[in-house]
Amino acid sequence: MAVTSTAGKRFNPFSLDAVNFLSADVRGAVGPYLNVFLVTQRHWSQSEVGLVTTLGGLLGLAVQTPIGAAIDEIRAKRGVVVLGLAVLAVTAAIIFAMPTFWPVAIANSLMAIAGDVFGPAVAALTLGLYARNQLARRMGRNSAFDHAGNVAIALVAGAVGYAFSQRAVFLLVPVFAVLTMIAVLSIPAKAIDYNRARDLNGDPETPGSPAGYRVLLESRPLIIFGLCVLLFHLANAAMLPLVGQKLAAAYPKEATAMMSACIVAAQLVMLPIALLVGRTADAWGRKPLFLAGFAVLPIRAVLYTFSDNSFWLIGVQVLDGVGAGIFGALTPLVIADIMRGTGRYNLAQGAVATVQGIGASVSGLLAGVIVDHYGYSVTFLALGAAATVALIVFAIGMPETANQEP
Repeated sequence: MAVTSTAGKRFNPFSLDAVNFLSADVRGAVGPYLNVFLVTQRHWSQSEVGLVTTLGGLLGLAVQTPIGAAIDEIRAKRGVVVLGLAVLAVTAAIIFAMPTFWPVAIANSLMAIAGDVFGPAVAALTLGLYARNQLARRMGRNSAFDHAGNVAIALVAGAVGYAFSQRAVFLLVPVFAVLTMIAVLSIPAKAIDYNRARDLNGDPETPGSPAGYRVLLESRPLIIFGLCVLLFHLANAAMLPLVGQKLAAAYPKEATAMMSACIVAAQLVMLPIALLVGRTADAWGRKPLFLAGFAVLPIRAVLYTFSDNSFWLIGVQVLDGVGAGIFGALTPLVIADIMRGTGRYNLAQGAVATVQGIGASVSGLLAGVIVDHYGYSVTFLALGAAATVALIVFAIGMPETANQEP
């Protein structure tokens, strides 16, 4: 069914659904599969994998905030997404063709930069297409379709990896990139309210001026939220790759299928969680939901140490669906709450994504070093400790942002 945006142009909401679903396929066809492929098929050490992950993450996070600021200013938001998709397609092909250290390191770094575009750009499109009173449900729906796309690519990648090779999985990226481009361009440019897409309030004819960049440092809730995001991803980013490596060591032939099982188990939980969050975030508030998401992570870290059984590891991975499902659905909504009326929504998204990238990048390197020296159990407990700190900081310092006035 077509709906009408405030820009006065009708559009089909299924186009935005398709963008979220298919872009998850593009990004999900590399991610944890790269780590498993490099360790099990190319025989890289944990430290080498951690170094490549960290190099890409550091470069990506260096440009994340500028990318967010640029998305605020650029009207061709659809074009930004298309460009990012093209870069991902080319770099995945490079990894397939030349899986040696420097080509992989360079390609992974370019992927990290291109991947910076999707979160802010898709959230900006959503803000530009939907009114504020529709935003919570729409953000939840975005997250649900993103998780559904992750389930789909996990199943497809698992089948491709098992039938052909782990290396063949990377060729899925160009295919899904083209499909995502078609979905993005099916959204009419005139349907997007570009002032609202940057969260700039006011009369459409005279919307006022955006706040200065200092708003990032002047907003206490944004700073606290950013710290919690950093700690959450420091704890969470390395967990799935570590579980995948344990499973791959025990079941080398089924390595890709096992990784897919872990992803599917979590993503199937994330999908209904995202829809639930979208329906309840206004009534229940953001903070109680986020606290539940943070609390799951240290529990999951401890449970991983109890057994190396494949069914146990995959079962514990289901808990990732609760924490990540809440986090993915609420993060863009909380940032929109905090930055309401400033015109710097995408800048703030970029800044939060930067600290998220710092946490995720350090997580990979830290986990690799600890595993090489102390083993998997100690690594999971160390990550769980970081998650516990995140929970405490959020509980004490983060205010409720629902219905917050600018």
